[in-house]
Amino acid sequence: MTTRPRRRPPAVLGRLVLVALVVVEGIVAAANTWVYFAARTREVVPADVPAGSTALVLGAKVSDGEPGVYVRARLDTAIGLYRSGRVTTILNSGNGSSRYGSETDVMRAYLERAGIPSSAIRDDPAGYDTERSCSRARSEFGLSKVVLVTQGFHLDRAIALCRLDGPDPIGVEAPCPDCARWTIARNHAREALLARPRALLSTVLR
Repeated sequence: MTTRPRRRPPAVLGRLVLVALVVVEGIVAAANTWVYFAARTREVVPADVPAGSTALVLGAKVSDGEPGVYVRARLDTAIGLYRSGRVTTILNSGNGSSRYGSETDVMRAYLERAGIPSSAIRDDPAGYDTERSCSRARSEFGLSKVVLVTQGFHLDRAIALCRLDGPDPIGVEAPCPDCARWTIARNHAREALLARPRALLSTVLR
């Protein structure tokens, strides 16, 4: 006679699920609180960027040799900062692999077509994520301060990560009028529920 494995009572499973949800909620809340306080007072408008700064433009999807709407908006913001004299150098940081469309090559080409001198552009093709973009800006490019340029949903986390491992950052939001509203909403949710908690856990566990 064989005995069947005993099943956990439904009440026990319910408690385990509840505990898991509470833990996840706590991590999400802690991550968003950390990001908020780390970035508070460090987001500025273009007119408040100190003259002669270096812009760190964070990469995003490119396609067929052209920047996608998100990275194009970031580049346009950096172009405006350069033309105003607030920024004298633009550091493109992204995935330079041809498998991902050579983000940094596409970003450089877009800037040059807009009239930015090649000598004012630097490229980091190994900026595979926000954390590496920040740390390499300091370790590989010797920067002590940067102006981060990205969308609002991403900017706070980028500032928080740069404060941990990169140059002293301020941030300028890159408006994206051509971005679909549903993608902006999706990215806000992804930041709050996934990207920020993951960033917090990576810093705690390093």
